[in-house]
Amino acid sequence: MKRKFAVFDIDGTLIRWQLYHAVVDKLAGAGLLGKEAEEKLHRARMVWKNREHPEAFAGYENNLITIFESALHQIKTAEFDEMIDKVIDQYKNQIYTYTRGLVKDLKAKGYFLIAISGSHHELVERLAKYYEFDDWVGTHYEREAGGFSGKKFIASKDKSAVLEQIIEKYGLSSEGSYGVGDSKTDVSMLQIVDNPIAFNPNQALYEIAKSHGWPIVIERKNVVYRINESNDRYILQ
Repeated sequence: MKRKFAVFDIDGTLIRWQLYHAVVDKLAGAGLLGKEAEEKLHRARMVWKNREHPEAFAGYENNLITIFESALHQIKTAEFDEMIDKVIDQYKNQIYTYTRGLVKDLKAKGYFLIAISGSHHELVERLAKYYEFDDWVGTHYEREAGGFSGKKFIASKDKSAVLEQIIEKYGLSSEGSYGVGDSKTDVSMLQIVDNPIAFNPNQALYEIAKSHGWPIVIERKNVVYRINESNDRYILQ
């Protein structure tokens, strides 16, 4: 009998922060991304924290990725792996109550658990194993001779294609499937599942979730709010 599956984004969905950001911060703090990297990251982050414009977070994220990738040629894999260990040790238990409970519940029901994330594959793998996921995919930066070649595969570029490959690989059933994400990059995988959930969605995902009538779940402090569509209106439960 085919197993049902549940697919989760990681950053901002399971983990309360962004693992990709965390490892870049540690690399910059250790001076491994160049002399000005830490200051550049700080300036970009403050534009977002000050909410200077609606796309401030996206701008900060793009700056962070650019700073990391421009220094990739000078990073040793041993140094990178050391920062991976530190990030996982720091953040592995900093997770949302709602998604932690959902993972536990679906695991107990025999669901095949999948993690698909734009964060580094090394981070996703460590975290997925910690929470006993069955398969996972993150962004791969190709390793070469103790460093990085510059070649990459971005898992979040087309999450539906990645998910379809996993479904086919393991012969999974989409009936009763779940998907949980927090941003527009998760939309394609949420469209595949029977039970899509927009969790703490950004503006783009929020609008798409409303247009499709998907449940929206908000976790704030120690309260979880579930908003369901009913008669063309959303009702807080």
